Amino acid sequence: MTDRALVVVRAGALTTVQDRGRPGHAHLGVPRSGALDARAADLTNRLVGNPPEAAVLETTLSGCSVRPRSTVTVAVAGAPCPVTVDGRPAAWGAPVRVPGGALLDIGAARSGVRGYVAFSGGVTVEPVLGSRSTDLLSGLGPPPLANGTVLPLGRPAGPPARVDVVPHPAPPSELVLRVTLGPRDDWFTDAALRTLTRYPYAVSSASNRIGLRTEGPALERSRAGELPSEGMVLGAVQVPPDGRPVVFLADHPTTGGYPVIAVVHPADLPGAAQAAPGTPLRFVAVRHRR
Repeated sequence: MTDRALVVVRAGALTTVQDRGRPGHAHLGVPRSGALDARAADLTNRLVGNPPEAAVLETTLSGCSVRPRSTVTVAVAGAPCPVTVDGRPAAWGAPVRVPGGALLDIGAARSGVRGYVAFSGGVTVEPVLGSRSTDLLSGLGPPPLANGTVLPLGRPAGPPARVDVVPHPAPPSELVLRVTLGPRDDWFTDAALRTLTRYPYAVSSASNRIGLRTEGPALERSRAGELPSEGMVLGAVQVPPDGRPVVFLADHPTTGGYPVIAVVHPADLPGAAQAAPGTPLRFVAVRHRR
């Protein structure tokens, strides 16, 4: 067995393998998947000398611990957290050399939700439809990590970045999502449209990789009944029967029958990946389709 591998010692609350996902398969019913905070995942890959498409680990709230079988360069970014190697503090947001057999521990997030851990050479589990990403909705890709899981690593593609630390956006204390209203905003009353863009919401604890759920005022429809199922896109703001908006994230279904009142600007979605439950949330309309 190759020594280019790591063993999961502590899997954490939810740790998955993620890369840039598998876009382009929605016509087959396959979600996009991929890292929720793509900026953080790309940053960790740059820090260890990987190409941007290399697979990384995405942790959730409680971090994880792994033991590489050979010396590897590692970088951790996303949600700020303590990092140790064999119990000794190591840098967050910078390349770190971890000797073979040492225990790398990524601690609980101090703020934010999701951390990203890149290894020189990338995680090289078998790709499915061109991606190594775990998709929690469809079940494609490797299962979420468990204690004792062994993950293969590729050969380093290049040297690590020559930096001490790099700037990185902090998790939001208030999440502001710019939205374009439509395509089904005409299924809602004018009062509902005003409510969406003028009243505060909060991130719900029921949020996950499929969608960011919200707590706040319900949105009133102007039409009864349901839509035939239609295509959904990343960032779609769907309104289920309880009237509380749901922002579709990377593992979202490819179709849905509830009306989409708006779509979030793609640049704002990494912030949604890091918004902890209870974070204040505002939707800001930037363009109207009508």
